Amino acid sequence: MKLDLNCDLGEGEPLTRTRVLMRWITSANLACGGHAGDLPTMEACVRLAKQHGVRLGAHPGPWSRGDFGRGHARPAPHEMELLLLHQVGALERVARRNGVPLHHIKLHGALYHASEEDDALAKRYVAVVKRFWPQAKIYARAEGRVVRVARRAGLVVWEEAFADRSYRDDGTLVPRDEPNALLTGVRVFVSRIRRLLETGEITTEGGKHLVLRPRTLCIHSDTPRAAQLARAAAKQLRLHGRG
Repeated sequence: MKLDLNCDLGEGEPLTRTRVLMRWITSANLACGGHAGDLPTMEACVRLAKQHGVRLGAHPGPWSRGDFGRGHARPAPHEMELLLLHQVGALERVARRNGVPLHHIKLHGALYHASEEDDALAKRYVAVVKRFWPQAKIYARAEGRVVRVARRAGLVVWEEAFADRSYRDDGTLVPRDEPNALLTGVRVFVSRIRRLLETGEITTEGGKHLVLRPRTLCIHSDTPRAAQLARAAAKQLRLHGRG
């Protein structure tokens, strides 16, 4: 099975970096006005995605630009629903105007983690997607709560593994404020990708081997050397017949 390579974009990175990343990825998760992004960036990214044949996804995040949506956030389920309607709805309108279908939805930062920790949030998230965007796939953490809830609801889910983030032994990500949370060295990064492709495992910070079967791999546009890492990941996927 081919593996998708996704990247969070439209988050304030230079447009030159966005263009370069679009050359190597197969899915783009676009910030849509919450933690980052505005109409001009959405327009620019949608057009680039169309130009490069990249799948278009919405990347809704908390209404908190000061911490880039990566601080603590635990909205009530009804607040989550309104947030999704505002942000995903906005991107969908821009995409439709440019003749680009909405392929997927992936939560950002604190919302991504909160939905994995809170059953009510996970269920409301999935219910909103099923009601308003039933054809959109959900990108969610491999082996996580959202994957299980979405599949029970009959939605298509692409399980996600993080190519540039370190994992804890329980399968969650090492918090960004802790040492070695990011994989920024190309050699280490390539080793992670190769091991995942060959064995289906990711080694955690504690030395445990997590068995994952992702359908999509994530790279963050604000990770140092993101363009180099994306190119290296795409090369590994091709070498292993998975790109």
